[in-house]
Parts: sequence; structure tokens; C-alpha cells
Amino acid sequence: MFFSPLAQFDVVCVIPFYFFTIDLSFTNLVLTLFLVLGFFFLIFYLLFPSRLIYRTWQILMENIFLVAFRILNEQIGKNGLIYFPFIFSLFTFILLLNLFSLMPYGFAVTSHLIWTMYFSLSICLGIFFIGIYNHGILFLRLFVPEVPLALYPLMIVIEILSYIIRSFSLAIRLSANIIAGHTLVHILAQFILTLCSMKKFIVILPYFLIFAIFVLEFGVAFLQAYIFVTLVCMYLNDSVNFVSH
Repeated sequence: MFFSPLAQFDVVCVIPFYFFTIDLSFTNLVLTLFLVLGFFFLIFYLLFPSRLIYRTWQILMENIFLVAFRILNEQIGKNGLIYFPFIFSLFTFILLLNLFSLMPYGFAVTSHLIWTMYFSLSICLGIFFIGIYNHGILFLRLFVPEVPLALYPLMIVIEILSYIIRSFSLAIRLSANIIAGHTLVHILAQFILTLCSMKKFIVILPYFLIFAIFVLEFGVAFLQAYIFVTLVCMYLNDSVNFVSH
């Protein structure tokens, strides 16, 4: 049993391993990533073959496919279809990470800011290089707004900072929402255990509350993956459909 609502986010060593002074231990974070990746390939290569008569897995995955496709099509258009495999994989991967964290003894990988920050920084950096690759040096005009000449120095700095802050806001939004939701569920569960010791009929009522919170958390798990991918598509749109003036 956890002694603190935040103890559920601790990285715990499962198999210790050291290479000289380098710590290469196998942790619960790495274990969760392996499980999610294994499940990811399982549903795609074993359970996702298209059939004439729909099955539950096929219906589920096709709906996820359509959600990712609509996000990409609405935010970028037909010019962004080449990036659909990446967007679909990104959406499914984050969604699975969020859902796995709701399972018993699950570990919330996306609650760790260092992981989400690394993820968002690498994606935003890749998007910037895509803009340079597609439009060359003219892409830097994205940081030069149409303002009076005297305001150019100030506005260029502001535009560059706002572009950099994108990656930080992308990571913090995902991490903060997962931490808040899981902490709330843990606190409510502890509250229910306290009421159970009272041995009264009223103890049934909090179970409906925690069930509602779990349903909400499932919605948050999907919504955060949706928001993350939508923002990535919005940022990618600047690199794909940029028009220099």
C-alpha cells in the first residue's frame, strides 16, 4: 500500500544491473514501456488483419485509425498525409501508455515530466527540421511577423520564445493532467478504505464516486492523447503548409 498519493509515480528498480559506475537497472518504467510496445505490435500484427466480418478488435482499431486520420486531415490537409503513419503511431502509443497506467499495479509513464519533455522536445525539433527541409532558409520568416520595422527586434525574440515554449507546454500539459487524475483516484480510494472500517451502509456510496472518477480517467486518457496529437499536427502544419510572404 502506498503511504503517499505521489508514491505511485516513483521509479522502482526491478532488476538491478550496473556496468562499472553506470546504472543500467531494469525499472518499472522500462517494464511498462516494453509491455506497451509488445501489446502495440501484438494488436497490429496478430489481431488487426482486416476481415470481411468485423470483429471487436478490428472495429476498435479502425475507430482509432479514423480519429487519427481526421485530426491530421483537419489540421494539415492532404499535404500532411505522408506523416499519417507517425501521427497514428504517436496517438496509439500515448493512448496505450495512459490506459496501462490505470491498470492494477500500473505505472504512469506519461506522468514523468522528464519523459514527456524528451518526447515533446524531440518531436518539436523534428518538426522544425521538416520546415527547414521543405522550405529552406525561407522557413525562418515564420519568426518575422508583419509589424513596423521598429518592433522587429522585440517581436522576433517573442516569436522565437513562443516557438520554443511549445515543446514545454506540450510536455507539461500531458504530465500534469495524468498526475492530477491518478492522485485524485488514489485519495478517493484511501477515503473509501477509511469508510469501510465504519461498517455502515453509507460505505456503498463512495464506490459510485470512485467508479465515476475511473470513467472520467478513461476519458482523460483518451482526451490527453487526442490533445497531444492535435497540437503536434498544428505545429507540423506550420512546417508543411508554410507560405512565405
